[in-house]
Amino acid sequence: MQIEDRVMDPQEKIGFMLRSLYAGYGYSRYRMSKFEEYDLYSRNKDFLFSEGVITFTDTNGRLMALKPDVTLSIVKNTRDLPGKLQKLYYHENVYRVASAEDGFREMTQVGIECMGDVDSAGVAEVLKLAAESLRLCSEEYVLEISHMGILGAFVDAVASDGRMRDQLLQCVTEKNLHGISRICAECGLPENAGEPLRQLVSLYGAPKSVMPRIRELAEENGAGEFADELARAAASFAGSGAENRIRIDFSASGDVKYYNGIAFKGFISGIPGSVLSGGQYDRLMHRMGRRDRAAGFAVFLNMLDRLSEGGRTDD
Repeated sequence: MQIEDRVMDPQEKIGFMLRSLYAGYGYSRYRMSKFEEYDLYSRNKDFLFSEGVITFTDTNGRLMALKPDVTLSIVKNTRDLPGKLQKLYYHENVYRVASAEDGFREMTQVGIECMGDVDSAGVAEVLKLAAESLRLCSEEYVLEISHMGILGAFVDAVASDGRMRDQLLQCVTEKNLHGISRICAECGLPENAGEPLRQLVSLYGAPKSVMPRIRELAEENGAGEFADELARAAASFAGSGAENRIRIDFSASGDVKYYNGIAFKGFISGIPGSVLSGGQYDRLMHRMGRRDRAAGFAVFLNMLDRLSEGGRTDD
């Protein structure tokens, strides 16, 4: 009896193409269990996309959690390989709060983690794969890049304590320039104290148009080395088909307690919110007792359900 091939839906097809892309670059598939000890997530809440975690007590009395994140589990369950690269990809379901209205949802992520001796070439490869991942989803995409070292230097020059720092970073994420001024005023700082940060956050555009000003601001505020790193990352796209899809945007950042160096987010026309997020997370590695460097990203396949029929779902 002949069995008819099952037609894959768009999300499945994109997931298959992404896995094939990563495997072609030498990434090996990582499979994980649905459960982890809750302590792993409770100690790293700031790294999670949402605070809610589904927990239960297993037969041994341990408090367990349905995994809300993949990266934390990979970091926990792999080991340092000095002088080498460990290149992994995954296709996993996670369980987290989508919104206050929707509550917990099962969500599908496909992504990569590159750990070990990750240099600028390794970061460039991760960025290239991020852009190619977006292109496989839709030709109408933008990859926004920032640098946590630059952002951290500008925020630290203003913030007097951790609370103020968190408030300023929230304003950066929201591109709330007025909020930056308000926070500085409420803390009794001079009127122009937050101006360098405001100028940095207001910059947005293609690397060629905004990098000269970013370099100038960064050198004035002791972050020239980080500006060089950002410029090199952006230059890795020169002459490629993705070059015109790259933007510099300092609101495309992660938590400074975990991320360092390059951070980025990917967007597709017609879909509100980012469909891809990643960056360098050496600080997370060190916080979890690892010495390796690391960079990676996740593609949120559930977001792609909103793709129109005109979106790209084939080769």
